[in-house]
Amino acid sequence: MVLLLSKIARALTIAGLDPSGGAGILADVKTFSALGVFGMAAITSVTAQNTKAVLGIHDVPEEMIKLQIKAVAEDIGIDAAKTGMLHTASIIKAVAEEIENFDFPLVVDPVMIAKSGAELMKADARDALIKYLLPRAKIVTPNIPEAEALTRIKIRSIDDAKKVAKIITEKYGCEAVVIKGGHLTGEKSIDILYYNGEFYTFEMPRIETKNTHGTGCTYSAVITAELAKGKSLVDAVKTAKVFTYLAIKYGLDIGQGYGPVNHMAWLYREAERYEIIKSLKKALGLLESNPKISRLIPEVGMNIALASTYSIDKNDVAAIPGRIRSVEGRAKACSCPEFGVSKHLASYILTARKYDTKIRAAVNVKFDEKILEKLKLFGLTISYYDRLKEPEEFKKIEGMTIPWGTKEAIKRVGKVPDVIYHRGDWGKEPMIVLLGESLEKLINILLKLVE
Repeated sequence: MVLLLSKIARALTIAGLDPSGGAGILADVKTFSALGVFGMAAITSVTAQNTKAVLGIHDVPEEMIKLQIKAVAEDIGIDAAKTGMLHTASIIKAVAEEIENFDFPLVVDPVMIAKSGAELMKADARDALIKYLLPRAKIVTPNIPEAEALTRIKIRSIDDAKKVAKIITEKYGCEAVVIKGGHLTGEKSIDILYYNGEFYTFEMPRIETKNTHGTGCTYSAVITAELAKGKSLVDAVKTAKVFTYLAIKYGLDIGQGYGPVNHMAWLYREAERYEIIKSLKKALGLLESNPKISRLIPEVGMNIALASTYSIDKNDVAAIPGRIRSVEGRAKACSCPEFGVSKHLASYILTARKYDTKIRAAVNVKFDEKILEKLKLFGLTISYYDRLKEPEEFKKIEGMTIPWGTKEAIKRVGKVPDVIYHRGDWGKEPMIVLLGESLEKLINILLKLVE
């Protein structure tokens, strides 16, 4: 028997082909798939490009572009569509004419320049984009150079971005505009959405990397996929911000130029969650079945934590709610493993991963000089931090002690150590934390400790 999904969202990308797979329709369709949307494509141009340069562009005849759109719209249907590379004014006009025959939300990504600097939209096509396509758009998604090209206004700040987003919306007739802040400076990358007379701000930490090929395509494809699923525009942009951040953070260092973002990181992160919970349950069973483990449990309780390979924050780290306690001389978990419940071990893992992305697991045990001596005999790298020397500016901020301390411990030995300890402070119990690539390895160390 074949089981069919009764309904799947359908999204169309109308864009160019990048044979390297980092941008264009290949990036769009991969993004659609990662978000559970059926992806379709109408190719406007075939490019010869890689991570370093665009070597050539061959435009598809306008009538063929229109037939591609017509073919999928009249048979499969379109819940939302996006445009990407539209090389000429005549291609833009043809696309605009064809989509007028159908009713679906349109996302316009005004692709003008490739990451390598090559021109992907001819100079005379800008006016055609403004005249024929922007008035039809549900949302337009320019980066700062593209927004400047559309308005002839320089953007140097968030206030400038707000002003330009409002101008594009009101002057050119589109429903909404989001200006992406990747080209501004600062610790955070901030995007500005102007929609229904209101501004919305979306921000994530800025990532210093050269592997950003396809960011604009990915961002607009996420919005398209979410609109196809019936999500609100604001929620669609919010998802696009996080999805693209994840894709950049875990970008692929392939090719000799600007490597591609990782369009599948979002999907891989979701797929890992089941295996992470399963690993935690297995580790918990080993701890609870060994009566000697209770000797290692500190007053505040023990915890075990495991992070996703594609983690962003503590919500990607699973641990035991309420921790593991000593009950009648045996280790006993207070609850079943969950994501987002660990503040302390998650902080150790996430800070360590900034220096070594292989680190995914952590476990804490009580502080004891004899335990430290045994860990040294195991050949583990051990480091520490002194809570008494924590700068006042960090003490004043909730949750900053562990990131500061972990960095100090890493600095002390020049790498992420296997063990980090501190001797406590006023009202703070001293602690030993083990870090590693796998939870299984850390549990084996604990079992060896109590033999």
